[in-house]
This record gives sequence, structure tokens and C-alpha cells, in this order.
Amino acid sequence: MKIIYTPEAISDLEQLREFITEENPKAAKRIANALQYGIKKLKEFPKLGLEVKKANSELIRDLILGDYTVRYLILKEYFYILRTWHQKEDWEKTSKGELPFKIDPLK
Repeated sequence: MKIIYTPEAISDLEQLREFITEENPKAAKRIANALQYGIKKLKEFPKLGLEVKKANSELIRDLILGDYTVRYLILKEYFYILRTWHQKEDWEKTSKGELPFKIDPLK
């Protein structure tokens, strides 16, 4: 299965890296590696994350990696990484399980 990052997920990860790097560059690298490792595990275990109940679909799930949540969508041969956030953040926009973009169903 192929992993595709939405523009929103890329922005989340960039902001996360910038924020953590200012305070602790070593921690930023460690966290980035942990997130990458956890996301790659989805190829082996697609339903590793928890269902997002508000999404009314078992295809939208939250992968908890330490203090971080990675919301993703399982679709055919692809994983879409939708958003990533720290547990202490208030992500009202992600709590509804709505997709922040259009998906090409032909992929």
C-alpha cells in the first residue's frame, strides 16, 4: 500500500518540526523518526489505529504514537495521512472525521 500525505498533513508536520527544533533539535529528530516508523507500520497493519467514531466509517482512523495522533484514511491501495497533532492541541477541525480534501477514487 502506498502512503499519501495531504497538504494539511504536510503543513502539520512542518509546523511540528519547526516548533520542536527551536527548543530541542534532538527531540525533533527523535519524534520525526517515531512518527515515520509508526506510519510505515500501517502498511503491515492497516487497522492499527482506532476508529474515529464521529466519522461513521471504519476507514478513518487515529494512530496514537506517544503524545501524537496521526489521522488517516484507508482507501483501496492507499493510505491518506490526513492530519497530525500533539495530544495537548485542540483540533476541533479534525474531531469531526471530515475529509479536508477531495480524494480521487481512481487511485
